[in-house]
Order: sequence, then C-alpha cells, then structure tokens
Amino acid sequence: MDFSFPPEVEEFRAEVREFLAEHLTDEMIDATHDGTIHAPALHAAMAERGWLAGPVPEELGGGGRGALASVVLNEELQLARAPIDAMAVSIVVASILLEHGSEHLKTTVVPRLLDGTALGCFGYTEPESGSDVAAARTRAVRDGDEWVINGAKMWTTLAHIADYVILLTRTDPDVAKHEGLTFFLVPLDTPGIEIRPVPTMAVERSNATFYDDVRITDEWRVGEVDGGWTVMKTALKYERGIAGGQFPSPPVIDAAVDWARTHQRADGSRPIDDPTVREKLMRALIDVEVCRGFAYHTAALAEDGVMFGVEGSMTKLFASERYKQHCRWFQDLMGVEGLLTHHNPDAHLGGRIEEHLRHSPVTTIYGGTSEISRNLIAEGHLGLPRAR
Repeated sequence: MDFSFPPEVEEFRAEVREFLAEHLTDEMIDATHDGTIHAPALHAAMAERGWLAGPVPEELGGGGRGALASVVLNEELQLARAPIDAMAVSIVVASILLEHGSEHLKTTVVPRLLDGTALGCFGYTEPESGSDVAAARTRAVRDGDEWVINGAKMWTTLAHIADYVILLTRTDPDVAKHEGLTFFLVPLDTPGIEIRPVPTMAVERSNATFYDDVRITDEWRVGEVDGGWTVMKTALKYERGIAGGQFPSPPVIDAAVDWARTHQRADGSRPIDDPTVREKLMRALIDVEVCRGFAYHTAALAEDGVMFGVEGSMTKLFASERYKQHCRWFQDLMGVEGLLTHHNPDAHLGGRIEEHLRHSPVTTIYGGTSEISRNLIAEGHLGLPRAR
C-alpha cells in the first residue's frame, strides 16, 4: 500500500513548518499559561496566508483547500504546540454562517472571521443542561423587529476576547425540546451581556456569559426560526471534522521520552533502560500512528468526495481518550517529579506533562463527550440500536 501524500500536500506541510519556524515563538507558547490559548500575531499571520479560509468548503465561498492539506495543517500546528483555539472556532463559525446565515452575516461578519480581524465563540451549553444542548432554556422572544434574549451560558471559552457568540436559544417552549430552538449570532458588545471568568483545573480559561434583555434585530438570526437543531447538526459536523484532525499529543510523548533519557536514578540507570518504561513509550507512539490512520483515512474519503459518516467521531474519540491515558502513564512513571507544576523551576520541561494531565480530560468533552461519540459510532458504524 502507498501511504504517501500527493506532492502538493507534502509541499504544503513544508510550507507550514517554515511558517511556524518564522512566526511561532516560545513567548507565544508561554503566554498561554494565563489561560487564553490564542496568539493574536500568529492568528493574523495565518489569516494573511489564507489558512483560516482554507478549510471552509469552496462551494460556500471558502478557500476550498483539500481535506488532506487541512489535516496536515492541524497536525503540524499541534506538533509545534501552537495556540490555535481561536483559529478552529473562527473556521467553524464562518462555515455555519455561510451555510445558514443571512446575507448580512455572510457579507459583514464572515469576511472578518476569515481575515483574522474578528473572533467568535460558542454559546451552546447551559449550567443545567451539560452535554444535552437541546435542553437549552435561554429564551429569545420576538418584539416587533427585534428579539429579546434572556438567559445564561456556561463554558463560553474565548468570550473574553471574542467579538461574536453563536448563541443557541429557545424560541418555543411548548414543543419537543429539539424543535423549539433558534440560533443567533450576537455581537458581544451588545448591551445586557456580562462575561465572568471560569477558571478550570487545566490552564485554559473559560467563561460564564449572562444575557439580560439583550436586544438584536432579525438580521442576526442564523437559520430558520425554531430550526436551530438543523444548525446545531451543522455546527457539530464542522466541529467534529476539525477535531477529527487531532492526534494524541506528540509533544507530551516527546517530553516523556526526554525525561526517560535524561533522568538519572539513584543506581545510575536511566528510565529508558527499563523495559516497562520503553513499553509505555512505544505504546503511546503506536497510538499516534493509529490515530494518524484514522484521520488520514477520513481526510482521504473527503478528498474523494465521499460523504463519510462517523469517522470524525472515531478519530476524536480515539485521540482524546488515548491522550488522557498517555498523560496518566507518564506522570505515574515520573513519580513525585511528575507532580511538579510549570511554576516550579525543577519541573521537567516546564511541567509539560503535569499541565497536559490537567488539560486532557476536557478534550474528551468538547466537540461531543466520549459517551456521545461511542453512541454515534455504535449506531452509525456498527448498526447497533439506539440506547437512549
């Protein structure tokens, strides 16, 4: 079998590596320790290259860059530890607006998202609904030419630096919960919006957002009234498609290998000399290759115009669960040294493994929890009956 990519894709990989060598700095990576996984200068440089518009389908007015090239871009950015949360969200929000948005949104907001001059965020989850986004209670009530929004959202990551939130609301409380939903794109400088920080056990900062008599006109509506679940499925399609390009974190494995080679035990031996340690490291590296197989296969299907099913969910599930497992393995191997945080001068490589251990659980939640992903795979790929 020939596992090589087309020459133009490998040329693009080389271009990405050259770009990162020029634009990504240690200061950008270190700045994420304040909780915001975003580097404005790097984001602007990627937008200037057309890399934000690239993954957006050409038929929607995007760059139409092939799926293989998009996976390669995501892979190289992850390998380099680039802070790219805002990039992924901008691509998803722009794609949703191009598919379901009004002409106002397509002509005034989408260009700003794709040229890097504006940022978006997701307003789906609520304090009492968790992963059941269809249980949203944030109300949008029509008042003449305007909509009045009241409610609250949880885990609105990037809201403190974003310009817009794509907001899921309930417009009809008297029908089945999947039927009475409507989406809006709400400018975050609209009066009546409050953003409060939510610190997490990981480095990442999230936010709680509150909407008190927030008024917007109908041109900010996304999709049909009470047709929000159709938009939601589109949102998850794009989000899981991008998440499907992720891999168990190679930088964490690199940190563990470096520790195993450089750490000196009391008897003078190194952890790398221990076959148990080498087995864990090799299993982690094998997992990365398995996940590459998943991601590349999904991208190849898309490249050939095949409408794939749950392959994106399969990749995301495998990547996030193995990433979490690897972090646990490596911290166990390091013992008490694995508990040292970024702020401790004795922490290996700035406490990278400890930090990733705290971050890894959230990757099994966003873009669909592992439980939801397993249900989708069981029903869509294995043909098992619905379990809910």
